[in-house]
Amino acid sequence: MKIGRRKFLQVGSAALLGLTAKTDRKIEGSFVNEAAPAGHLLRDRYTFPAPRKTEKHPVVIVGGGIAGLSAAWWMRKGGFRDFVVLEMNEQAGGNARWGENEISAFPWAAHYVPVPGVKATYVRELFKELGVLKENGQWEERFLVFAPQERLFSFGRWQEGIEPAIGLTAKDREQFQRIAARCAEYRQSGEFTIPLEIGLSPRFAELDRISFDDWLRAEGFDARLLNWYMNYACRDDYGALARDTSAWAGIHYFASRETDEKGPLTWPEGNGWITRRLLERVGEHVRTGQMVHQVVPSGKGVSVFAGDTQYLAEFVIFAAPTFLAPYLIPGFPKPESLIYSPWLTANLTLERLPESNSGESTWDNVFLDSPALGYVDATHQSLRTHIDRTVWTFYWALCDGKPAEYRKRLLSTDWNYWKEAILRDLERVHKDIRRCVSRIDIMRMGHAMVRPAVGCIFSKERSQWKRRSGRVLFGNSDLSGISIFEEAQYHGIEAARAVLGNVGGRKS
Repeated sequence: MKIGRRKFLQVGSAALLGLTAKTDRKIEGSFVNEAAPAGHLLRDRYTFPAPRKTEKHPVVIVGGGIAGLSAAWWMRKGGFRDFVVLEMNEQAGGNARWGENEISAFPWAAHYVPVPGVKATYVRELFKELGVLKENGQWEERFLVFAPQERLFSFGRWQEGIEPAIGLTAKDREQFQRIAARCAEYRQSGEFTIPLEIGLSPRFAELDRISFDDWLRAEGFDARLLNWYMNYACRDDYGALARDTSAWAGIHYFASRETDEKGPLTWPEGNGWITRRLLERVGEHVRTGQMVHQVVPSGKGVSVFAGDTQYLAEFVIFAAPTFLAPYLIPGFPKPESLIYSPWLTANLTLERLPESNSGESTWDNVFLDSPALGYVDATHQSLRTHIDRTVWTFYWALCDGKPAEYRKRLLSTDWNYWKEAILRDLERVHKDIRRCVSRIDIMRMGHAMVRPAVGCIFSKERSQWKRRSGRVLFGNSDLSGISIFEEAQYHGIEAARAVLGNVGGRKS
């Protein structure tokens, strides 16, 4: 069952193709949402043409992901309308983009939001507006993930839940119980919160100075299955292994949420559903296909250059990933504490479910010891009584080596290579998967998400970027060191609040 991640990736595409099982079904597909060519123009300091026109807006938002759309939503709620959102891609949403085919809508990245606690006030306010959180304080049942929610394939069969529950030794059980108790202690401290900034204090800063892997070993957590689960959690939320994750962040994963929460909240298109609702509210301000290539602040305002237009603004909300700032803002230092993880996601169109699906379909499906993260079923939330065709969204955090090396590999290998890698992983459980799949579309993200590396959470750099002052205010989720919906929304709104406080009472 076990395939080393490095070995899995280093197999050449020709060798992989030689191992392809015989099938009478041709599998179509392509790379989609390719952003690297445009992004590399910035990296390579391409000389862009001079602008041909000028526009004036008090506020320009750079980046149309969740952070940028949340900033826009908050400004509209405050009655302010004279702003634009500039998004490089042809579709807004960032890691909350979605796709659709004749079968279903489906996510391209983020596919759920855990039920937000009472401290996540911005999330709860948005969800009240969208009808996700009802007036009586109850969550709309059709948006809570339907049962069965998740399963793990281990020791030759499926088990309910992703935390290993079969094949455990007495040592395994003792360590799972002990780490749960330790995380409960941290949870009760009230300092591991979502959003992160609400509870953050230096009390546990020492945990940020060591890796999660080092903390586990120091605490005597050496059981194989427990360490697989800890690594899975870090790969899933952070795109990193436990050895490359701050111990503070590793504990935060388990200590920041209530253990008895219902949910999570999800939709066929994942968090793309939230993007759609935000675009219904602020879409008139969003301009896609507009890659910002320079942001020049001055004492009187900011000039933003995108496409053939120069935007003259009083303030800029920089909601794009912060690592782009040195390429756009003259003299801006390179962020040393921010490391970004490369990811691959794929949407597989299935003409029928595999015979090995073992009865009722489950929303989230994970394989023990897989180099990938598993897949979610887009039609799981459907109210249809019978489903033959479906779409699976497959997730792979490329985190076993150096991010730069994986980015290079990700972009230098062709679609057939990754198609075969995905199928080889799936057919370890679903032997007939090649006879079920008709199409595989793949999205490559070289800088998909920030990872909370050792020292990131309490770094001086992060503290500086959080300051809401000056003409350019930063608002991406990477300001938290953790790339999740709640953090993106929080920083986008906080930047918008600061801007509204400076542009005064002007509404349009």
